[in-house]
Amino acid sequence: MMEHGTRQTPHEAGDTGAPGDTGAPVAPPTFMKRLVQGAIVIGVGVFGFALLFGMRAEPAEVEPPRVIPTVSTVPARVTQGAIKVRGGGTVRPSAEVTIASQVGGRVIWTSAALVSGGRFVENEPLLRVDPADYENAVEAAEADVAQREVALLEAEENARLALDEWRRLAARENLDPTPPNALVTRQPQLDAAAAALRSARARLEDARLALERTWIRAPFNGIVREETVDPGQFVAAGQAVGRLYATDAVEIVVPLSDNEAALIERLWNARAGDAATRIPVEIVSEYGGVEYAWSGYVDRAEAALDEQTRTVDVVVTVPEPFTAPEDEPRRPPLLLGSYATVDIEGTSFEEYAVVPAAAVRDGDVLWTVADDTLLVMTPVEPIQEVDDEAVVLGPIPDGTPVIVSMLLFVTEGMTVRPVQLLESAEPWERGANGDEREGDGS
Repeated sequence: MMEHGTRQTPHEAGDTGAPGDTGAPVAPPTFMKRLVQGAIVIGVGVFGFALLFGMRAEPAEVEPPRVIPTVSTVPARVTQGAIKVRGGGTVRPSAEVTIASQVGGRVIWTSAALVSGGRFVENEPLLRVDPADYENAVEAAEADVAQREVALLEAEENARLALDEWRRLAARENLDPTPPNALVTRQPQLDAAAAALRSARARLEDARLALERTWIRAPFNGIVREETVDPGQFVAAGQAVGRLYATDAVEIVVPLSDNEAALIERLWNARAGDAATRIPVEIVSEYGGVEYAWSGYVDRAEAALDEQTRTVDVVVTVPEPFTAPEDEPRRPPLLLGSYATVDIEGTSFEEYAVVPAAAVRDGDVLWTVADDTLLVMTPVEPIQEVDDEAVVLGPIPDGTPVIVSMLLFVTEGMTVRPVQLLESAEPWERGANGDEREGDGS
C-alpha cells in the first residue's frame, strides 16, 4: 500500500494496459493527418455544391428581340434631256484697253464721262488736245497743194508745147515725128510735178489726220476704269490718258476637268464669234444676298490643259451684262471681279436620276429600299457629281427611296426601317433666279 501523496505509475499499480501497449506516451496528430482531414472537408463541400447546382431548375430559353436598323432615305428624282455641266469663274471684261494720245499738246477739254466709273458710247469724244498747231499745219499743207497743182499745170503746158515744137521741126526737116527721147517733150519735168502734187496731198492728209487726232474718242461702248489726265496738262504722243473696258459683253473663264468637258458634246466645235456654234449657258451670281440670273453662251474653249490644274479653260460670254431686262428692272449689273456659277448645256440622255452624292457607295452602287422594308444594292453608272448631288444612270424609278445614312453591316435583302427626309428632290433643282429651294421634311 502506498503512502498518501505518492504517485504510482501504471506499471507499479499492476495495470498491464491494452494488449500490445508498450507503455510509451501517446504522440499528437501529424501534419499529414491534418492535410487529409482538410481535403476531406473541401471534397465534401464541393460535392454538396455540385449536387445542389445539378438539382437547380433550368431557366426558360428566351429569343433576343430582332433589331431592325432605321435608315434615312431621299427620293430619287428621275428626269430626261440635257444635263447641266456646272462650273464657275470670275467675271472679266471682254475688252479692256489703255487709251493714249496720238499727238502731243496741252489738254484743253475732257469729257464729264472721263472719270472712274464714267459711262460712254462708241465714238464719243473723251478728250481734246489744243488743235491750234495742227490747224496751222493743215492750212500750210493746203497752200502747198495749191502751189503743186499750179506747177503741174505749168509742166503739162510746157510738155504740150515741147511736143508741138518737135512735130513742126520733124515736118520741116522730114524727120520721124516720134520724139527721140522723153527730154524732148519735157516728160520728166511733168512726172516730177505730178509726184510733187501727190506728196503735197499726202502731207495735207497727214495734217488733217493729226488735227482729227486732237480728239480722243471712245473705241466702244464702255466704262472708264481709271483716268490719268486733267485739263491743262501737257501730253506727249503715245502717253496713256486712261483705261476703258467694254460693256457690251463680259467673259467668264470656267476651268473644267476633262471628264466634265467630255459631257459637252459640241464644245470643240465652238468658234470665237461664230453664232452658229454657240452653246447655251445659264449664269448665276449673288448680289446683296440675292441670286440673279443671266443668259450667255460658250464662245470658245482653249485647246490645251492647264499645266498646274490639269483643266480645260472654257470661255463663256455674257451679252448685255450691265443692262437690266424690262421684267426685272432692279437686277444689278454683272459686276467685274465677282464670282459667277455657270450651268453649261451638256449631253442629252433619255433618262437619268439625280440623287445625293453621299448616297453613291463604292463609286457605283446605291442602297435603295424595295417594298418599304428591304435593302437593295442597285448598280449605277455615275455621270456627274456637282456640289452635293450626283447624276447617275441605272434602273431607278422616279421616287425610289435612296438610303443616305451609314450602316456598319449591310447585306442584300436585309430588313430596314426607312425614314424619308424629303418629300421630293426639289432641293437640288435651281430656281429661275438661281436660288436653292428647300423641300418639306417629314
